[in-house]
Amino acid sequence: MISHAPKAAGYVAAALLVLFPLFYSAGNYDFVMHLWITAFYYAIFASSWALLAGYGGQFSFAHLAFMALGAYGAGILDNYVFLTSLPTGTCTEFGIPGANVVLLPPSGTGDATACLTAARATWPEGATVSRVPLLLQIAFGAGLGGGAGWLIGTLVLRLRAAYLALFTVGLSEILRAVLSAEIWLTRGQAGLPMSPLFPDGVTILGTSYGPAAKLPAYYVMLGLFLGTLALLLWVARSRIGLFLRSLREDEDAAEALGVDTVKWKRAVFVLTAAIAATAGAVQGHYVGLITPNTIVLLQMSLVIAMAVIGGLENVVAAAIGAILISFALEFLRTDFTIMGHEVDMTTWRLVFFGLLLMLTLRFLRNGVIQGALMWIERRGVGAQTVAKRRATEETK
Repeated sequence: MISHAPKAAGYVAAALLVLFPLFYSAGNYDFVMHLWITAFYYAIFASSWALLAGYGGQFSFAHLAFMALGAYGAGILDNYVFLTSLPTGTCTEFGIPGANVVLLPPSGTGDATACLTAARATWPEGATVSRVPLLLQIAFGAGLGGGAGWLIGTLVLRLRAAYLALFTVGLSEILRAVLSAEIWLTRGQAGLPMSPLFPDGVTILGTSYGPAAKLPAYYVMLGLFLGTLALLLWVARSRIGLFLRSLREDEDAAEALGVDTVKWKRAVFVLTAAIAATAGAVQGHYVGLITPNTIVLLQMSLVIAMAVIGGLENVVAAAIGAILISFALEFLRTDFTIMGHEVDMTTWRLVFFGLLLMLTLRFLRNGVIQGALMWIERRGVGAQTVAKRRATEETK
């Protein structure tokens, strides 16, 4: 049936993405894998922001601020909290069943592990030291982002449209300034280093991959992307999505009809903030470093433009738009010569990107990808109608 075609296409696309790295073997393998990982990362942001703004009508510029909170939350656990089999006697620590939790003193750009290193020198052979498990770090970052989302959702209950946007812009800039200034904890502009996703490597289908291998990170980010997209689609198509759209269309009317606008405004902020924070924590471990520059306004503007060009009222279209634009911006880095004049595409690619955004806002308000999907759907419905009409005529 034609009505099942979009779902089938989604399953096929997901299967192709899963199989792609197993069959792609060109010399630029690592580079292409990195592009895909980055594209999935931006797709998570664009699709979750589409739910927040396109469905809920909450035009927040704090989305990357939630990402930074998730990444820095995971990074702080990664750098300053360790699990040991023996007490140090010198560090701040406390015991839990089966391990000893060591809290290292933040020391900015210095060595925070001095007390732990001194204690290890006196330990017998076989004593162990390990970082907080990766999943726990990511969960902590997601919880930190979700908590911040709840707080922001509460603070902006009476703010709408431009006032909400300006409030969240200011919030993001304040957070960036704090992260830059608190060198003792975040290392400022030097950045907070983070361990790889798989510090000891991992084995996939009988093949061992080292900590720097791209394929394991590809599957981690792909899994996060597909899981996020599935969750967002479920929310958008459920009663929750209906309540969110009522917020977008007329918040006062929705409240008059019995919709708990306070509850759903907080809920959409918490959900999308937790998603952004989770992506930030995973990306931080993949890149190996998190800096305050990740939340500059230009980066947030890029995410918004991806969602708008893809389709602000369709989380799938926003995700596809983010993936296509991520690749396009990278491929447009190639310089070329026109009539003896060399064109630096590193600069001009942003001009073309801005032009595409302007044309989208002028002629395709629902987004380029969403417009294409709607056109395909209309053709499918038309073909189905013609087929039914012919079948009816043949039975007469």
